Amino acid sequence: MGEDSTEARTQVRDVERQDNPASASSSTTTVGVGDVGDHPDALIEELEEDSSPPTPRFIQDESSWKRLKWVPYPIRRFSKAVFKWAKGPPAPRDFKIDPFFPQIQHFPILLLARLIPKRIHRIWLLFVYLSMWIVTFALVMRKGLTESEIEGWGTATTISCGTTYWASGNGCGLDGNLCRPFSDSGFAFRCPASCASYQVLNPHAVGDQEVNYKPLVIGGPPIAPSNNEDAIYRGDSFICGAAVHAGVVSDTSGGCGVVKLIGTQRNFNSSSRHGIESVGFDSHFPLSFTFENAKCAARDMRWPLLAVSVVFSSVLSLFTTSPALFFFSIFTGLYWTVGLATDPPNYTNVPSLISREIGNFLPAMFAAWVMYEKMGVKRALRGLTAQVEKTVLWLGACWTGSLTNYTFDFIPIQRLTPHDLEQQPGARAALAIIIIVLVVIVVSQIWFFRQEARLIRYLRFYGLLAIGLIICLVLPDLKLRIHHYILALLLLPGTSMQTRPSLLYQGLLVGFFINGIARWGWDPFLQTAFALQGDAQLGSPLPSIEAPAISLGQSLSTITFGWRAPPAAEYDGISVLVNDVERFRTYFADEYDNAPNFTWTRKKEEGAAENEYFRFAWMQGSNSEDYTKAGRWSAEGEWVDMAPGPSRVRARAVTQEDVLGK
Repeated sequence: MGEDSTEARTQVRDVERQDNPASASSSTTTVGVGDVGDHPDALIEELEEDSSPPTPRFIQDESSWKRLKWVPYPIRRFSKAVFKWAKGPPAPRDFKIDPFFPQIQHFPILLLARLIPKRIHRIWLLFVYLSMWIVTFALVMRKGLTESEIEGWGTATTISCGTTYWASGNGCGLDGNLCRPFSDSGFAFRCPASCASYQVLNPHAVGDQEVNYKPLVIGGPPIAPSNNEDAIYRGDSFICGAAVHAGVVSDTSGGCGVVKLIGTQRNFNSSSRHGIESVGFDSHFPLSFTFENAKCAARDMRWPLLAVSVVFSSVLSLFTTSPALFFFSIFTGLYWTVGLATDPPNYTNVPSLISREIGNFLPAMFAAWVMYEKMGVKRALRGLTAQVEKTVLWLGACWTGSLTNYTFDFIPIQRLTPHDLEQQPGARAALAIIIIVLVVIVVSQIWFFRQEARLIRYLRFYGLLAIGLIICLVLPDLKLRIHHYILALLLLPGTSMQTRPSLLYQGLLVGFFINGIARWGWDPFLQTAFALQGDAQLGSPLPSIEAPAISLGQSLSTITFGWRAPPAAEYDGISVLVNDVERFRTYFADEYDNAPNFTWTRKKEEGAAENEYFRFAWMQGSNSEDYTKAGRWSAEGEWVDMAPGPSRVRARAVTQEDVLGK
């Protein structure tokens, strides 16, 4: 749409020649006198005689390797053969895609050239078209933002899929006092779509259970699917996940509702509803919530917004032959679609989301220029007139990569770290399959590069990259993490040719880059072990707990715990959790707070006999280390020792923005 009239006429003539090869072959060529040297019957010029004696072949071979005499001759001979093979054929070929059904694929180009031949008119058409894309996108997005009013509660507050009432770790303090009030409070909320797939990525303790790689939803309605009443959830549950489980909002389109705090509750149900299996808990928790009956028309507009961008980008792809216009327009459109609609980062309001995406967009455009000019995108798209194939292969794959939170969600690999590969079921098998597929793709791309006599140059390039990665791996106190955008930048140069497989791979990698930056930003590829660890176990020593003293009475029962001395002076205190809530902490050298033991009292109320769960951890200052697994004080008053090993009580890297009131 942006070529000048001369280029347009030239392109039209080229396309017409491709569509009508017979007319091009019917022209004749006149051979002049000056061309006689090219005639097959022309005389062969005498070659200048070389009077010097020929050099024996074994001497030629030895002279080229005289600096590497220490290398065995079979290895030198094999290396030379490999190098000769890698140089490629004597007559390299430059791959170009010959369109299938050229008359169909060239039709958009010819139609545009005939209807709008002038450059200035095409520029105006492009401006109007892109403006229509932006305005349509904005209107659809605005429609979703203006339908979140709930009668009696006002405008719903946008929360993320991981928002909770109860802070992660011990963020609520002793007895949960920092997360009050526990009851008689509530608010109108709005959830995005696809919250059923938001999971904890490290083991999260719930009583004597550990939840991992599933939504943190504790409690809910009884098992009966028709019963939407009594949907009571523990306070550390994901609010949006619980709302999906309770049927308040839709996982497909999100929605809004009203959540209400109802204080201490006990015996939380476990049930499977709306694609989420909740976790049961057979004891009490100080903060619980339920959902009010409230009507709200709001829904997540990601799918209508995705449809808008898919349609506009596809039409642009069909009618555009300029590789620069195609690439940068598509890159920009997909970036904002991912960042604002299909996979936005956690946000509380739209202005803050737009501000964040603008901050990542400017360096992303510079990276896009590098990809276009230096990493083979321009080479793959230049001169390409297979409009339908470009739209299906390159653009379709780009959309697939940018929607990786949906298209590749079935792969059981959340993070490419040794810790996750070790603990996530099916991760190793999935990684093995991915490696096999990558090896097949790499081998096929090597063959294409050899045919174009560019293999040695790219082997040198990837050799330097391999050296750089090895250096990153051996750096002390830092860990290499391959993010979405890093993977795309590493593999993109290997697609710098115009073949159908390369179009597919290149579009997919560009989509990976867009999704990585729009969703997660520019995370460093070298991170400390602490940053990668997140909320996983620390590997710290665990307290050694003595056998508790139990006193059972008519109205009150008590259990008293003691502990052996810490293994090192750096551990200056101990923390105790009861039912995953911190109920006690003491510092050994503190003049006023150095209790030698911990006593927990159970009041015997009618129908209130229940299990209670205890965990212990050493402390360094105000930070707690790994907690033990849960020991159980049963409803009958018996003590069941904790299993060996650590447990954690924190959820998936929940930030302060994910905790209400923080």
